[in-house]
Amino acid sequence: MKLTIIIPVYNEANTISTIVKRVMDVNYNKEIIIVDDASTDGTKDILYDFVKQTEVKVLYHKTNRGKGAAIQTATKEISGKIIIIQDADLEYDPADYPKLLQPILDGKADVVYGSRFLGGPHRVLLFWHYFGNTLLTLLSNIMTNLNLTDMETGYKAFKSSVIQNITLTSNRFGFEPEITAKIAHGNYKIYEVPISYSGRDYSEGKKIGWKDGIAAFYFILKYNTKALLSKICNPR
Repeated sequence: MKLTIIIPVYNEANTISTIVKRVMDVNYNKEIIIVDDASTDGTKDILYDFVKQTEVKVLYHKTNRGKGAAIQTATKEISGKIIIIQDADLEYDPADYPKLLQPILDGKADVVYGSRFLGGPHRVLLFWHYFGNTLLTLLSNIMTNLNLTDMETGYKAFKSSVIQNITLTSNRFGFEPEITAKIAHGNYKIYEVPISYSGRDYSEGKKIGWKDGIAAFYFILKYNTKALLSKICNPR
């Protein structure tokens, strides 16, 4: 079964070569779709080295539009039956792909979330990031009636049919709350598996901040309320 790995990237010149090579090394029939979101630090020049690789496709945004927009651009090009979102930094390890894929391959899941909080090895970092993730996941679970431990995880795997049946509108970090709301209210089968996590701090290039956390609260309410109203107005 062909695998599509989507790599959104913005200003990751220090890590992009390493992560792409690690993804290329995983032993699957695969395609790799990289979307450069108008990087300004030389990432675009580095990506030219991968354009000639047969399993790699590189797409470019002319202006910075955000992670969600990069994923939307990539999903128009997919040919695999399963999709994995792979961040361009080194926080998530492609060695965890078998864990993410197995529930789908076994026919048990349509979507798999890789949780940073289910006991996998992880770098010890910032308490307030963990606390913020916990609050966001709690609010999301209240609205979706799921029992996820890590809604904001960057490691998610989907059957491609799931993504193709969902209209995504969030351009930036609202992607995680939006996709979770639409998957939950679409009654897809969801699994969660433990993954390793090597988080970065801000001195190492971490981009998400407290403003993104506040925005995530808004997006959780927005997309879940919209889905619930749609159910009420259009009962089956």
